[in-house]
Amino acid sequence: MGREVVVAIHKEPDMELVGAIDIRNNGFDIGPLVGLEPTGVLVVRNLNKLLQETDVDVVVDFTGPDTVYKNMKTVLENKVNLVVGTTGILPEQLEEIKKIAEAQGLGVLIAPNFAIGAVLMMKFAAQAARYLPHVEIIELHHDQKLDAPSGTALKTAELIQQNRAVFRQGHINEYEKISGVRGGEFEGMRIHSIRLPGLIAHQEVIFGGLGQTLTIRHDSLNRESFMPGVILSIRKVMDMKGVIYGLENLITE
Repeated sequence: MGREVVVAIHKEPDMELVGAIDIRNNGFDIGPLVGLEPTGVLVVRNLNKLLQETDVDVVVDFTGPDTVYKNMKTVLENKVNLVVGTTGILPEQLEEIKKIAEAQGLGVLIAPNFAIGAVLMMKFAAQAARYLPHVEIIELHHDQKLDAPSGTALKTAELIQQNRAVFRQGHINEYEKISGVRGGEFEGMRIHSIRLPGLIAHQEVIFGGLGQTLTIRHDSLNRESFMPGVILSIRKVMDMKGVIYGLENLITE
């Protein structure tokens, strides 16, 4: 994702890449590492040092759940706006980030999915839940993804819950012959996570009703699919104050 972000920013005539952070490739020009001509921007490891020595408007973070919280605090303490695509942030960590962002008057956009189609999928699912409350979510990702369920699946479930009363689905005497086979439970609905090589990011939301089913599905076939949402977020976060969770909040009706 970081490589795709570098390429996407390079294509925008009014944006300039001024820094690149990675634990590998220290000292190498980021351009050839992502298939571009040399950019003059060298990869460094120390985020805090880079922010103190470089004029930065926005940091884009696609790291991992074990490092993102520390990175976010470092960015905000250096008075820089932030776009985050890493999932797995704990609720108490998010609350702390909200406090810091509001105190600093900075914008933070956290999105579990930057694909415009995925955002529309979540919106459509929330609308459908008003009429078809029996629903299960199946999310499919590559086998190197660390957290399960995905942030997109959780966000989808939260949006559905706003339009759906809590109740337990399935037969009252249902039981599992293999523990966990029915997936995780969220407010009475089930979420299933699949991890396989060859996948990128995919999700189905399946609704059931009398004599009918409705399936809403989104597929990201490559990581370029996330870049329009990333670029939109970079532009919007400059005018934000505080934390916004979910790209759908930037897309008007």
